Amino acid sequence: MYKLQMKFQKIVCFIALASGALVFIYSLGLMTDLYDSLYFMMPEVSEPELDKVAGARIYYDMQDFNKALTKAGIILILLALFILIMNSHVRRRYYIGNYIAIGAFCVAGIGSGIWTLQNLALYKEQYLTTVDFETLKMRAEIMESYYTESTFWFDIGKFVYAIVFIAIALLICNIIWKIKVTNEEKKLISQGKGAVSNG
Repeated sequence: MYKLQMKFQKIVCFIALASGALVFIYSLGLMTDLYDSLYFMMPEVSEPELDKVAGARIYYDMQDFNKALTKAGIILILLALFILIMNSHVRRRYYIGNYIAIGAFCVAGIGSGIWTLQNLALYKEQYLTTVDFETLKMRAEIMESYYTESTFWFDIGKFVYAIVFIAIALLICNIIWKIKVTNEEKKLISQGKGAVSNG
């Protein structure tokens, strides 16, 4: 039971690190389709009336969100590394530092997840309702540039944060299991000492 729990905690800690890295990688790819299809359809940020394609400004509107998401990915990676630095993946007994490290990752993961998914839903709606895809397709054919109506990069964000939420759930399960195993160990030690003193 104890060895199984130790193996589990090691796997879970590295899943947390991988989930943070996944958020970071996702943030780097999020704007790919928007850049390829819309960037050259909008010559001036300050003059929306010059948009070659209606709704193309979403590329600029999402810049701050994308930068913040990249920072969120970096923060999750650093917090996951903090979990490892505190030896939460190999420690036989958890101390306050282990709980702080895991708690910080969980709070950051949940907070950034809610914020990211809300923003992705809003930007997806903006993309689908404001971009003039008919004009975009026509201009893309003329300019021989990339054209897509796909919402792949908006939708995959749900999968990315599902991994983060799974990592958080596993970290919480690990703590509960760790406390249970530690308490059982203390109980056995206490019973052993009692048996010795009685003998």
